[in-house]
Amino acid sequence: RQRPTLGAAAHRPALPAHPAAQRRLTLGLSSPIAVPTPMSLQSRQLALAPGGRLLFDHVDIDVEPGEALHVAGRNGSGKTSLLRVLCGLTPPLRGELHWQGQPYAQQRDAFRQALVYIGHGAGLKDDLTLGENLRLACALSGRACSRDDARRALSRLGLADRVDALVRTLSQGQRRRGALARLALAPPALPTAPRLLVLDEPFNALDQESTDLLSRLLSSHLASGAILVYTTHQAAPALGARTHALRLSAPQSHRYETETC
Repeated sequence: RQRPTLGAAAHRPALPAHPAAQRRLTLGLSSPIAVPTPMSLQSRQLALAPGGRLLFDHVDIDVEPGEALHVAGRNGSGKTSLLRVLCGLTPPLRGELHWQGQPYAQQRDAFRQALVYIGHGAGLKDDLTLGENLRLACALSGRACSRDDARRALSRLGLADRVDALVRTLSQGQRRRGALARLALAPPALPTAPRLLVLDEPFNALDQESTDLLSRLLSSHLASGAILVYTTHQAAPALGARTHALRLSAPQSHRYETETC
């Protein structure tokens, strides 16, 4: 059976010179795997069939440090499911996931230390304060976070006066910003900053001011060499970085494009 090609060359606009382009071979099922670079994220032939229903198949990605991947598609096409596979939270039906040029399964601890995953929901516990939730999330991911660290991070998201507020008392926008405060715990340039950001609908419930603030924070992470993978139903933000777009459609036909935005 002939396999469909992802990211056919005809779909790709001309790109300016980029360091990663010298290391990446043409994407697609017929292409060999590109030479990996430190902190690169790659998948080959990923497939997922929850409950026996094939959701997606033959998904290849290749994202270098300082680049973003926008996963798009209609509702039910598998965007959230793919993000969970890329985080190592859901095992694929078949295929490979590589981080730093090595299989994910061989370096789970290092991968977990590098990752920040924020799902579609805020993922906060109603009976804890915003600060306690942030510290708990850090503890679960193996990162240290003092009370002062949490306060500084929440302040960057405009929540300085809500650090000790129970989550049950917060608006949806405040809850969303509270979850996103994990991105502000360490300055992006520090070695302790996360290197892989996987965000499911991060701009949901945010007003324009908060959207602009988050866009600047993500741009700062990208400029420092992090990788961003995200979904959004809103207009894609201008991140000032090389961005790949993966559109999920039929299980065996996906479109992969690259642009700078």
